[in-house]
Amino acid sequence: MNLYLALILLLPLLGGLCNALLGRLLPRRVGVVVACGVIWGAFACAVLAFAGFTGPVRVELGSWLAAFTFQAPIALYLDQLSLSLTLMITFVCGLIHLYSVGYMQDDPAWARYFALLNIFVFAMLTLVLAENLPLLYLGWEGVGFCSYALIGFWYTEEKNATAGRKAFITTRIGDTAFGIAIVWMYQLSGSVSITHLNSMGALIPAAVVTTLGLLLLAGAAGKSAQLPLSVWLPDAMAGPTPVSAQIHAATMVTAGVYLLARMFPLIGSSETVRAAIALTGGITAFYAATCACTQRDLKRILAYSTISQIGYMVLGVGAGALTGATFHLLTHAFFKALLFLGAGCVITALHHQQDIFRMGGLRTKLAAVYWPFLAGALCLAGFPLTGGFFSKDAILGGVAAQGGALYGGLLLLGLFTALLTSFYTFRMVFVVFHGGEENSLPLGGGGSGRGGSNNSAHNILHPPPNPLPSREGGHSALPKTMTLTLIPLALLGLCGGLLNLPAYLGYEGGLDGFLGSIPGFGGVEQASHADEIALQIVAATLSLAGLGLAWSRYTGSRRAEALAREEAGQPGARFLLNGWYLDNLYWALVINPFNHLARFLWKRWDEAGIDGTLDGLARLTARLGGLPAAWSTGRVATSLFGLASGVAIILVYLVWVTLS
Repeated sequence: MNLYLALILLLPLLGGLCNALLGRLLPRRVGVVVACGVIWGAFACAVLAFAGFTGPVRVELGSWLAAFTFQAPIALYLDQLSLSLTLMITFVCGLIHLYSVGYMQDDPAWARYFALLNIFVFAMLTLVLAENLPLLYLGWEGVGFCSYALIGFWYTEEKNATAGRKAFITTRIGDTAFGIAIVWMYQLSGSVSITHLNSMGALIPAAVVTTLGLLLLAGAAGKSAQLPLSVWLPDAMAGPTPVSAQIHAATMVTAGVYLLARMFPLIGSSETVRAAIALTGGITAFYAATCACTQRDLKRILAYSTISQIGYMVLGVGAGALTGATFHLLTHAFFKALLFLGAGCVITALHHQQDIFRMGGLRTKLAAVYWPFLAGALCLAGFPLTGGFFSKDAILGGVAAQGGALYGGLLLLGLFTALLTSFYTFRMVFVVFHGGEENSLPLGGGGSGRGGSNNSAHNILHPPPNPLPSREGGHSALPKTMTLTLIPLALLGLCGGLLNLPAYLGYEGGLDGFLGSIPGFGGVEQASHADEIALQIVAATLSLAGLGLAWSRYTGSRRAEALAREEAGQPGARFLLNGWYLDNLYWALVINPFNHLARFLWKRWDEAGIDGTLDGLARLTARLGGLPAAWSTGRVATSLFGLASGVAIILVYLVWVTLS
């Protein structure tokens, strides 16, 4: 087991260092094989660790931080939660790496791309497997740095570099809160071991636990793009599409959910913290779903859907449905990676166009993409019997079991969000793949996948020119590595419900049984079997209702009218299109005051105040020094006058001294 855990971390790290240091010297094929091989090697080690897993195990690989009584070794902890996530991360990221081989085939910076992608996986695995908080924080900051570098991968375009900086700065707010919580927990307990801290919940004052929980929630909100720190994720679409898939599906945004679930035995004892977590998740899920309903950028729709689905997971954690939240985290990884990779195929085939209003009729032209994409859409919409349906139901069932006004309201909000999710998902499918071909662009293959227009708000206010006619009988020359990787993700997304099938049949086992022995995961109140069935019927009805609503609006003769109305733009649509103007709120409350304060300190305080005072003193000194120079004229009369004046002053001084 020690060897397996060490290799799970070392293989992605060595692959990243190999391409970072030697990528320019190696043939492209060799570098790509190394980048992909190390991830699949890590997956093989994870499978072997799963096969030999008999219970939680702690493995110390070496010393890291040690000073006086402070000890933070390189220690790994493998339990049911970390093992589940390790299997998911290595498998999904392995497919994303294979997809990237075709997607980045013409990009000259392939070595930098694959190096960062490997290190991204290493950082996420470090975060998941860490036994102590400093090591977890190392992985936490590692995924933050890699996301910054990959979001702004094409940094020569200003909007891409700006998006990378925005992600980095926004997440630093949450990271600061998380860092404070780590220091505070060490001061309270004298330990940074996660298992030790989770066992001390009853020994720490309730008010302190509440404050620690809120700090950890702030950290999770930054990484997982929850309100109010969600503004970075829609702009993160500036990076290559496989990067978007990796950030949204297997890494980065799931880190916050993992942190809250991992530390739940400590912070879950506070009702205030649980309510705050549930409220954050529920409101974020609703907020992002409303925004996705009006977006025109294909990747931006999926970005808001990620924010919404992560909100469901956070809601599940707040309700104590940790198994349901983990279940949805796993199924979401499969179908969201599938949707992003499918979107990358569409964008590449359409000359890197991302505006769905310039798409249509691609169902037959891109059949190899359409059917897997449809499978992912069914999972996202919670269509009955798909993996997304069962995992989302597990969360809503956990919320329903809590009872009370708060969780009752959150249950209704979650159900309404499920309706919105189904609507915007099938809106995307029908507009992109169905309908006529009058709005579609000609298909074209290959390319590095640089995105087209990303500014949906700009497009609605300034409609694009008349679309180009589609190429008759054309078919995109997408690399096989891009289309074949969609198939296993589609199967896993559709069949993801099998992970917890025994629990649904009333037997022990499945994901509930596997995760139930983790401290804090078991013993949570569950909805009754009758309530569970009723909730599933309601959820299925809402999913079908969203499908019907999208079908009636975006297919047939009403399609052109609906698109024309959205093209014209309305005040309500603009509000949702701009994400409730949350960015504008940040500019008004934070950025503009900071800019004004900085300008005041620069112009008024620094230049006018400090520099002005020093310059004034220099001028005064120069003038005072010039006064004696005025007497040095070389005239005898001036010298005699000065001598007489000096004698007079001395005499006056002597008289004054004598008389006093």
